[in-house]
Amino acid sequence: MSKKNLGIIGGGQLGSMLSDAAKKLNIKTVVYADDIDSPAQNFCNEFIQGEYSDNEKIKKFINKVDVITYEFENIPYETLDKMNQLKPVLPKPSVNRLIQHRIAEKDFINKLNIRTTRYVLVEKKTDLETLNDFFPGILKTTTMGYDGKGQYPIKKIEDLDNINIDFSKEYILEKLVKLQKEISVILTRFGNNNYEIYEPIENTHQNQILKYSEIPANINKKILDQSKEWATRIAEELKYIGTLCVEFFIDRNENLYVNEIAPRVHNSGHLTINAYNISQFENHVRAVCSLEKISLKKLSNAKMINLIGKEIEPYRQNLKLNEQEFFFDYLKKEIKEKRKMGHITTLK
Repeated sequence: MSKKNLGIIGGGQLGSMLSDAAKKLNIKTVVYADDIDSPAQNFCNEFIQGEYSDNEKIKKFINKVDVITYEFENIPYETLDKMNQLKPVLPKPSVNRLIQHRIAEKDFINKLNIRTTRYVLVEKKTDLETLNDFFPGILKTTTMGYDGKGQYPIKKIEDLDNINIDFSKEYILEKLVKLQKEISVILTRFGNNNYEIYEPIENTHQNQILKYSEIPANINKKILDQSKEWATRIAEELKYIGTLCVEFFIDRNENLYVNEIAPRVHNSGHLTINAYNISQFENHVRAVCSLEKISLKKLSNAKMINLIGKEIEPYRQNLKLNEQEFFFDYLKKEIKEKRKMGHITTLK
């Protein structure tokens, strides 16, 4: 079978790592992104810069590829749907449309008899006045927002007086759980009941941005099995093709909750590049390009640290690493305060 040309929408670090993984499989990548400085252009075979509404450039992109995937959720559904009519888009656009809306996503999860935190739709400020039992909670825009953007932790109703919230947008209010820890399960679905699943990863956030990820997660067997089973059930119900991440909360009473689904490769899975025989990125490329599925084998325990903002600078100046440490520079031109600039994975 001839090798496919893979189109990737989005030119950030995930698009870069997907391009890198595809190269090892002899698959040519074409990245389409709206940012002229997208770092993925350093890793892909061809780069097209254009708006997601630019029909001419999108047509040019579609004509160069056999199958299309994406590295982030916030792509207009209409764009993906239009592409999907001409070339297969995987995971399918309907998955992305569901997960773009936090209420729809949580309703979907609950219908599968999978636990989430309590949540309620908020359309105007006065809605919050009757929701005392949801505090402390976190108010999030129902669409868009990541790494803490569009999210407002609220301990009590009076906190609203000190926060400038744009109520022309729709919000979801999620009740906070008494959090013990956060984990994620990353899996790749190749077809009906055909999976490779990575072991659960323990995650630590700082300022609502992922800072550390580690395997093995310090969890009991019940949580380990339940998290993998729930992630598999979600992927199967979505008829998902590719790599998917399900993020979970564990409360102080050892109850498991799904926080959210990421329909793509995920930041917490960066350690799979060094800790497994096949990374989450390579598995995604294999699944969407209909390549052979290879059984996963863990090579080492590992810890990943995100380098945020200026934390990248000493590593760019050739800070010495030991042989168990691996430095990844996303080659982003501009250093910004809360921007993920690279990561370090340490094998243990």
